[in-house]
Amino acid sequence: MPITIADVAARAGVSKTTVSRVLNGRGELDRATEARVRAVIAELGYVPSSRAVGLARGRTRVVGMLVPSLTWPWMGEVLQGAVDVVETEGYGLLLFTCNRGDESMRRFASQVSAKSFDGLLVVEPEGTLDYITALHERGLPVILIDDRSHQPGFPSVGTTNAAGARAAAAHLLTLGRRRPLVITGLARFGCTRERLAGFADGYADAGLPIEPPRVVEGDFTFECGREAVRRLLAAGVSFDAVFAHNDLSAAGALQALRDAGRRVPQDVAVVGFDDLPLAGHTHPPLTSVRQPLRQMGAAAARTLISHFDGAPLPDSPTVIPTSFTVRASTSTT
Repeated sequence: MPITIADVAARAGVSKTTVSRVLNGRGELDRATEARVRAVIAELGYVPSSRAVGLARGRTRVVGMLVPSLTWPWMGEVLQGAVDVVETEGYGLLLFTCNRGDESMRRFASQVSAKSFDGLLVVEPEGTLDYITALHERGLPVILIDDRSHQPGFPSVGTTNAAGARAAAAHLLTLGRRRPLVITGLARFGCTRERLAGFADGYADAGLPIEPPRVVEGDFTFECGREAVRRLLAAGVSFDAVFAHNDLSAAGALQALRDAGRRVPQDVAVVGFDDLPLAGHTHPPLTSVRQPLRQMGAAAARTLISHFDGAPLPDSPTVIPTSFTVRASTSTT
């Protein structure tokens, strides 16, 4: 049987609270009592768990992370960035998903009530922003990893969606592509609106406004990219480029173009968004706006842990810019 704090207290003839004070270096103990407790600890070989010590100090050394689902294509990159920092700093990570909707949120709420973690990283599950804001207002440190352009009343880490999309437009315009098809994400997401606006502004500034028939709302899936291209080809809508709002729908567009005998990039150039590992393995490899997903996760975790160490939470969002990766889906060189 492992030695417990109760065993130490019984052997030393003191309370468990007294043993806890010795372990955590708290005062209010005479030297003889402290020496007796330490002698018993050494005699019994008692090793306190880091969690027990943390709880005694009012800290768990655990970071909570709430995400909608692990099936989102880019979630692994964000999570890995957060984990790299959390583990380096000697913290644990308690991960919550919302795969079961309200049931998942009830379980999460029970862990909040139990104070199972010191602070929270959030990729916001839909419809939870008000609840997360309330947690922050009640004193829980929260950092939003924001891919949807919300402006919460607490710190967030985001990226430059509009600027990244404008870079995609500039690249296609340089290649002489004047009739792009845009496959968007879900219209209710801020990132969709920003990416569409940035791309459309790039073409409008060149005197080439994008016509409505060449803007198709998707849902960030492979199938939506494939179906959008199939539908426009069948309808006779002319396009010489595709800008998809994520890499997965861009991969679907590549598949549909290949099925239709259209050459990429000679007939149609294709650009995605995110620059996930997938982008380097499509056929042909995909040019993509690189969303700094791992850096966003790392920056959020670093901000939270710095706050635990006494740093104030930032008053304004942390913005990490996108970049652009050119591959064979737009370039033959």
